[in-house]
Amino acid sequence: MPSILAVFTNRRAATMLLLGFSSGLPLALTSGTLQAWMTVEGLDIKTIGFFTLVGQAYVFKFAWAPLMDRYAPRLAHLGRRRGWLLVTQLALAGLIAMMGSTSPAHALGALAVLAVLVAFGSASQDIVFDAYRTDVLPASERGAGAALSVLGYRLAMIVSGGLALWLADHWLGWRGMYWLMAGLMGVGLATTLLLAPEPTDAQRAPRTLDEAIVAPWKQFFSRRGALAFLVLIVLYKLGDAFAGALTTAFLIRGVGFSAGEVGLVNKSFGLATTIIGALVGGALMSRIGLVRSLLSFGLLQLLSNLAYWALAVTPKNLGAMAAAVGIENLCGGMGTAAFVALLMALCDKRYSATQYALLSALASVGRVYVGPVSGWLVEGGTVTVGASTLFSIPALGWPGFFLATVAIGVPGVLLLWFMRGRLDALDTSQSSQNDSR
Repeated sequence: MPSILAVFTNRRAATMLLLGFSSGLPLALTSGTLQAWMTVEGLDIKTIGFFTLVGQAYVFKFAWAPLMDRYAPRLAHLGRRRGWLLVTQLALAGLIAMMGSTSPAHALGALAVLAVLVAFGSASQDIVFDAYRTDVLPASERGAGAALSVLGYRLAMIVSGGLALWLADHWLGWRGMYWLMAGLMGVGLATTLLLAPEPTDAQRAPRTLDEAIVAPWKQFFSRRGALAFLVLIVLYKLGDAFAGALTTAFLIRGVGFSAGEVGLVNKSFGLATTIIGALVGGALMSRIGLVRSLLSFGLLQLLSNLAYWALAVTPKNLGAMAAAVGIENLCGGMGTAAFVALLMALCDKRYSATQYALLSALASVGRVYVGPVSGWLVEGGTVTVGASTLFSIPALGWPGFFLATVAIGVPGVLLLWFMRGRLDALDTSQSSQNDSR
């Protein structure tokens, strides 16, 4: 088994960090940063709200993932994965620069089209990066690779989010800032061309588009316990997703902190502890393996929700908020590292673009749809049809809600415990394949 230092300092590790940065950079440029630009330019809230729809590509990226499994760009013999990385990164650099050449006040339609195209290109880059990471990392390095990917992605979000706003406001203006972000896509381009190693065990691509669409699910469901794996993907971080859905509202309205305090602690400090958690989780995974990591990190992220429960039942205290945010994000980051490694382990390398896109879309179900349910759990409510009451949901309040999130996370940990034999067999077989190469 390689040492922790070796796992985090080889060529593949550096590639994961830098490609993770390239993957995370475009996201804020079509969401929060773009909203800030539109707000400064004086656009109305309805228009700004409508622009949130440009990010739908991230939800439906599985629809065109089979094309990226089936076809390979003919670019200097870069191969299927590196070829698509280069295509998407070049396209993103050009499109982001073009966004900077428009204006919300004077070319709103053109800006909308460009934002949709950037989101599409970014989602496409995510598809191929997830596939490349799955193909190139041996089982022993998946934890470290996942952790470094998260680190690069989060750092990029800081650059294209908070730092970008400061640059636009104090130095470069909006046009110059977007041009700078386009230039920073060069990090990914240089990594793809000069650093990223070609997968040594590249397998035959699907021969037909039909095979690229049908074969990934046929192969996945041929394994024993396939349906249970899908249920596990939904449940593993479900309690964590419920707790995170209303965190900002809880800290401001439920506890009484100011927006500035919440921004400083929850967004900045919370982001830092998420990164630390992912790195710690990746390091531990190289020692204790996939199954024990999933179990221990899953239990920790479940119990960490009790930190918010404690915050809800004790007097307001800034230090207590920092502790609660730090504990929850640290454990959540560890769980994320293990979860990404699980998704990689479940993918067949012939169809890794399609399978990872589909599995990650399934994993996002909880994160996307728990928000409305969370609000009902906190405040309660009655569901009616006409004059008839179908059912009522009692208000749990904030303390009861966070206790409920712990209970919601229990089924995922229990299912993981019952499936530990299958997961261990999956991890062992793939480790043996790596050792035999």
